[in-house]
Amino acid sequence: MSDAFMRMHPKVRILSEGAGSLDCARKITDLRRPCDIIASADYVVIDRLIVPKFASENRPFARNEMALVHTSKSRFAHEINSDNWKEIILRPQVYIGRSDPDADPCGYRTLLTLKLAGCEQEVKAKKNQFMRPKEVDLLALLESGSVDYIFLYKSVAIQHGLPYVALSDSINLSNVALAQHYASVGMYVRGNTPSDSLYMEGAPMVYSFAVLDNAPNPKVAKAFADFMSDPRGGLAIMEQMGQTPIEQQ
Repeated sequence: MSDAFMRMHPKVRILSEGAGSLDCARKITDLRRPCDIIASADYVVIDRLIVPKFASENRPFARNEMALVHTSKSRFAHEINSDNWKEIILRPQVYIGRSDPDADPCGYRTLLTLKLAGCEQEVKAKKNQFMRPKEVDLLALLESGSVDYIFLYKSVAIQHGLPYVALSDSINLSNVALAQHYASVGMYVRGNTPSDSLYMEGAPMVYSFAVLDNAPNPKVAKAFADFMSDPRGGLAIMEQMGQTPIEQQ
């Protein structure tokens, strides 16, 4: 989206900085870093930490779902499927990766998915596992063969051309109609301070963004926000990247 917008406006430079959504929010709330737009892989992060103190509106723009991603060289890749994935990832010789739930929505969504699947404790107790600050950090481990499977967003698997096991709607956090079912599980993650915590319950996976009230470049920020919400602009790009767009009402 940034590249497309800058092609349309050659005098504009968009400086993006990637991190887990919770960490991004803390850069604004705690470190008071200057920022025009924050985008989060979980709309709840912006609702809880950014609005209304730092921004007036939280704008959803895309959906996603959890998947179990692997390579052709992953152990038992030839036999894993949507029915037997739990049994395979719990085998002693299988290495798995997940992101940090205190830093990244993908991390706590992984644990919520595992709670819904009834195997959270078994996976957390598994010795052959790696945890990294955010989900994209796991890709290097997977592609180097250090791990066999990682819990990741389906869109990231599509963007990197990686095979994945599709998880059922009852656990993959994709289906808005199952919001009440997803909400039957939840967990606490680190809040704004070490002594603070946030309760994150299972919910359909919705990405959102907000233009900050004290944005250093408000006119360009608004223009880019409008482009992100345009069905012929940013939303079309999101769809190409494997995510279901949400059009603004």
